[in-house]
Amino acid sequence: MPASVLTPAIRAEIERLGHADIMVGIPSFKNATTIGYVVRAAQAGLVQYFPDLRPIVVNSDAGSPDGTQRVVVETEPPDYVERVLLVRPANRLQRVSLTYPEVDGVGGKGAALRTIFEIAAALEVQALVVVDSDLRSIVPEWIELLAGPILKGGYDFVAPLYNRYKYDGTITNTVTYPLTRALYGRRIRQPIGGDFGVSGDLVRHYLERDDWTPDVSRFGIDIWMTTVAITDGFAICQTRLGAKVHDPKDPGADLGPMFRQVVATIQRLAAANAEHWLPIRGSHEVPAYGFERIMEPPPLEVNTIRLVSEFHQGSLGLAGTWAEMLAPATHEMVLALAAEAAAAVVAAERRLGIHAAGVSPAGVTTDQMSDALAGFSFPDDCWARVIYDLVIATARDPAAVDRFVAALVPLYFGRVGSFIIENRGLSGEQAEERAERQAREFELLKPYLVEGWQRLVAEQAAEQESA
Repeated sequence: MPASVLTPAIRAEIERLGHADIMVGIPSFKNATTIGYVVRAAQAGLVQYFPDLRPIVVNSDAGSPDGTQRVVVETEPPDYVERVLLVRPANRLQRVSLTYPEVDGVGGKGAALRTIFEIAAALEVQALVVVDSDLRSIVPEWIELLAGPILKGGYDFVAPLYNRYKYDGTITNTVTYPLTRALYGRRIRQPIGGDFGVSGDLVRHYLERDDWTPDVSRFGIDIWMTTVAITDGFAICQTRLGAKVHDPKDPGADLGPMFRQVVATIQRLAAANAEHWLPIRGSHEVPAYGFERIMEPPPLEVNTIRLVSEFHQGSLGLAGTWAEMLAPATHEMVLALAAEAAAAVVAAERRLGIHAAGVSPAGVTTDQMSDALAGFSFPDDCWARVIYDLVIATARDPAAVDRFVAALVPLYFGRVGSFIIENRGLSGEQAEERAERQAREFELLKPYLVEGWQRLVAEQAAEQESA
């Protein structure tokens, strides 16, 4: 088991607390404007739905300079929640806000969760619920929906099911959902959702693992947790939470570092778990808990021209790296698509009378940009081959993973731009069917991955024999 990261001060706090049955963990960094609402909802959910259990809320913060921890401490006390809900719990609700220690010199969401996991294990909780600190849509029922399947149904990992705006969740839609589904045969729609439930047994299992990489200490944590739960045989379900409303993120402006950390992690996990996924064909549904919710999330504006332009610009400087990590046929396809992207951007800017100087053009909407780019498409099958080629390249040259994933970012921008162009004018339900179509394409092309993997294994065996 890796060494504990807990400081003496945190250990003393754990000793004071003694024991808990259920815990809500909230990782945070500069979330003073939203975390108070999240804390109130978490407290209310614990009091209302689990009045007989010993509850605790733990905020694991990165040392926010905006007073995030102060907001947590000053949020209405638990007895206020009890008066509002007219519930008399059997146990006093505890709250803790702390600055988490880094893991091997690396801080980030994963490091925050590592502290939360260690506290949960030390307190011997039966169920841990983790929720994002920037949520605007959380309600007390989320705590029951995420902890209930563990405490009542015997599940170990509860993934969220959200209604998300059709342009939101681009890393999930383009990589983590279709690849996780195709590799491991489980249709976990939000494998990096950010809000989840974990049993005490699985928390301890996470802490025993020795593959806690720097990326796992950052944004790689969610896909690591999901994949470990699948491959190590834990009981998994999903829970319907309704709409997820949180701080909006433009994929072209905000998601580059997160993309690299998530994709590097999922690639390393794929290489390490080949024996698990090689025999799997097709996929099956994962049990879903809770009622279906009809709620439309707020729209998100995205600079589609910037995304498509970044794809073309990437081809000018990264064609050599793309040749290293992609099969020759795939490489030829993406270079042809990049040339088409350049022509599409020029035509769109001329049509709209603008120039995409790295920012969203004033007064021009996502759909208007997408209409002007309507001739550009990055096909599902080509994208699946790109991702599968990267799995092979990762296994062939593990030391180059970070360089390859960084070179994938412009390709990701091109694929996301194409996805948004394709979904303009469609309803959320119709856009979801397009995401499902892409996931099915990953499944159909899995033999391409398996054949490439088997060739690599044969090549490596031949090299060892000749050496």
